[in-house]
Amino acid sequence: MPAQTFTISQLAKEFDLTTRAIRFYEDMGLLSPERAGLQRVYSARDRARLTLTLRAKRLGLTLVEAKDILDMYDSPRDTVPQLEKFLGVLGAHRAQLEAQLAELQANLAEVREHEKKGRATLAKAQKAAQAVQDARGGECTSDTTTH
Repeated sequence: MPAQTFTISQLAKEFDLTTRAIRFYEDMGLLSPERAGLQRVYSARDRARLTLTLRAKRLGLTLVEAKDILDMYDSPRDTVPQLEKFLGVLGAHRAQLEAQLAELQANLAEVREHEKKGRATLAKAQKAAQAVQDARGGECTSDTTTH
């Protein structure tokens, strides 16, 4: 039974990508399709690498980091260094995300504080406006109407 293959259009449709993006991943060395004349023929391996590349992007890894990790699994070397590298990349990325999260939480706290002060100022202004209106005793304030 022949191995399953895919055209660039099939992969683009399946993964909701442009064909240009897939060619870019090929240029980066993430995919290596065979050629049938001028047409690219992607293997199940290319499809799996594309899946893993997109997953790495969702995790926030760069394409270079994704390629390094994918290439480690293509080599026949010992898995210990591969796993150490993978864990190192993930750990560094996690630390970066945690720092960004801390910054976002600080920004949110500042926004909440400004909202609280704004609401208090608005409440005072509304109360003062109501007091002025009550002091006028219902007199009309329009310039076109006289009482």
